Amino acid sequence: MKVIKNATRLLVLSVGIILSGHATSTLAATANVSVINFAFQPQLTTVNAGDSVLWTWPSGSTSHNVFYTGSATGWPGNSSVLSGPTTFTQKFNTSGSFPYECTVHGFTGSVTVNAAAPPNVPPTVTITNPASGITLTAPASLTLKATAADSDGSITNVQFLQGTTSLGKVILAPFSMAVNNLSAATYTFSAIASDNLGATATNSITVKVINASPVTIASTSFVSANHFQFSYSSDIGLTYLVLVSSNLFNWTPINTNTATVNPTIFADPNANNAGSFYRVGRLPNP
Repeated sequence: MKVIKNATRLLVLSVGIILSGHATSTLAATANVSVINFAFQPQLTTVNAGDSVLWTWPSGSTSHNVFYTGSATGWPGNSSVLSGPTTFTQKFNTSGSFPYECTVHGFTGSVTVNAAAPPNVPPTVTITNPASGITLTAPASLTLKATAADSDGSITNVQFLQGTTSLGKVILAPFSMAVNNLSAATYTFSAIASDNLGATATNSITVKVINASPVTIASTSFVSANHFQFSYSSDIGLTYLVLVSSNLFNWTPINTNTATVNPTIFADPNANNAGSFYRVGRLPNP
């Protein structure tokens, strides 16, 4: 039984995923109404649910009030009869139309409250390449690929980062970014998706690139009749291909294995005494 030693290069990469996102909230607003010359200015006011209206009596104005004249529920409450300078504030949590008047002088106004817009749902983003747990060898080149979606709007861009350094933004799908010539180290790559209302989501992977060790074969032996085995040095996480030949010219692959230990033991239960050659190669980076 003859054994041929052979090596190629490969790469290490361990991947962890972090997903996060946040929605852009809509802050409550305040609409201003002035009481001037026996009139509400403006007379018609429109706000959203959760907003407030602030009425202002200027200095020297006579006694006025704000008194609801409608029948719908949702009006927070009426003001007392007040002289300026003073203010009165109402927060409206219920949508509807709310007419009111100054009961002292009879001039009127109205507040229309629109239903609050639903909160913005943040987008989602997932890095689909490199695969989780892949191992690569230096110098490594890879293509970051991501998918992104927004259930209540649209994706405006996906930004790729290496650590905290931006690699650039992609505004249209498919979202991808090439990364080249990575030396041995541990890297964090992220994809940040932004939607049309400013919410974002982030997905990150950690990539470990190593200098691969040479492949060497040792400890050859017959375990039993027609059952030949040997061990070969391997870097955990890298993928190796075992080939067999009877003449050193025609090679047949018989085993592909991603190493989980070092050394790795290979057993051929179909070996025979006619003479076979084996070689082990490390597969290139995907």
